[in-house]
Amino acid sequence: MTAAPAAGRRLPLVLRNRAFGAVWLGQVLTQAAVRMFQVGVSWWLVAYAVSGGNGLASGLFMAVSTVPAVALAPVVARSIARFAHRSVLRTAAGGAAVAATALALWAYASDLPIAAAYAATLALATCQAFFDPCLTTSVPELVDDEDIEAATGFELSTQSLASLGGALLGALIVDRAGIPGLAAGCATAYAAAAVLIATVRFRTPVGAGDDAEAGDGSGPRTLRQVLAGLPFVRAILICFTAANLFTTAVFIVMPLYTKSVLHGDGATVALLEAALGTGTLIGSFTGARIPGRPTAVGSACLGAMAVALAVPGLIGERPVIAGALAVTGWCVGVIGVRFVALFQRLVPTADKPAFFAVMQAVLGATFPVASLLFGLLGDHLSAQTLCLIQAAGLVPAAFALALLREPAPAAETDASETDGSEPQGSEAEAPIPAGAATGGAR
Repeated sequence: MTAAPAAGRRLPLVLRNRAFGAVWLGQVLTQAAVRMFQVGVSWWLVAYAVSGGNGLASGLFMAVSTVPAVALAPVVARSIARFAHRSVLRTAAGGAAVAATALALWAYASDLPIAAAYAATLALATCQAFFDPCLTTSVPELVDDEDIEAATGFELSTQSLASLGGALLGALIVDRAGIPGLAAGCATAYAAAAVLIATVRFRTPVGAGDDAEAGDGSGPRTLRQVLAGLPFVRAILICFTAANLFTTAVFIVMPLYTKSVLHGDGATVALLEAALGTGTLIGSFTGARIPGRPTAVGSACLGAMAVALAVPGLIGERPVIAGALAVTGWCVGVIGVRFVALFQRLVPTADKPAFFAVMQAVLGATFPVASLLFGLLGDHLSAQTLCLIQAAGLVPAAFALALLREPAPAAETDASETDGSEPQGSEAEAPIPAGAATGGAR
């Protein structure tokens, strides 16, 4: 009688839980589509659309793609808390499919103005700003309690897989089929994701009602109140926000490095994106095995990223930057594993919609600044100099993270209770799960 359940547990979660498997596949499709679009259009701007000032044009494009996650964080949090999660996910994927389809038709009919590409990425990024935190919040509605760690690992590690596939295809599709082909591929992926999510039935997680009633009875807490009750988590977010100012610049530096140093084409951009994505994927699967407390591991990874990014600033060879990006991606994956798992266990269930929305906003707040800053610098400084600037900027963040004092698990719990919300005891006190993984900061 025990053989069948044991055999079932050996199957991957996405195979034995059809609802989670469908949503997971939808996530893979949407993440791949948005990454493919970002990489493809960024390469199109640098290589085809802009003859002068292509660094600023690419930087502005990447900045626009992150504005919605920052600007709409309060709206996203309220929407996730108020509406059925399946409806939010389905609407976000369907809206992105409509926007990508409109762009494809426009690009097929006539030459696409640059402003249209910017408007399209703003629309897609708006949809993604709702999709990502809603999916993370929805995990308890799709799986049993004992499968939450495995589900979190699948959800977060497959972001790396999807981003890898999308990044590989983006520049290659632009070289061969142009923006029309790129937009059509994205529209197909988003539409398929919307259909998959529409077939899934979500459930109310056990204990959700109790968590919702915790506190002073005044309703959901604001984003500021959520972070005020989690001082240690807030300090971590500040450190990684500062680090993201330099790490996310890699998406601006890569196309510039490809064109000016390596003298390559879209295939070279795909190679570099593949190195970064492969490293992140490996880090996502191996990060839970890295010993040490999260702040120590995070600090060491930021230091390793600084060294890795400095090397191509000194040696302008294709294998060198590919290897450096692989190491950088591995560090991002490891950091994501440790800290997202930590956040899942420290943040009260009732606060998770607001927290994951604000986490996405806080970590993404520096990306528009980084995109514009490094894009502008790219028109005046060499790509290798930009690599050295990235490396130098990570060092203070690594030291700041290392100096953080980690409180006892009960300390974060008490802080939350002071603000009127009580987390689940098992989440606040349990160690970091071995199966957690993530795609890292983006």
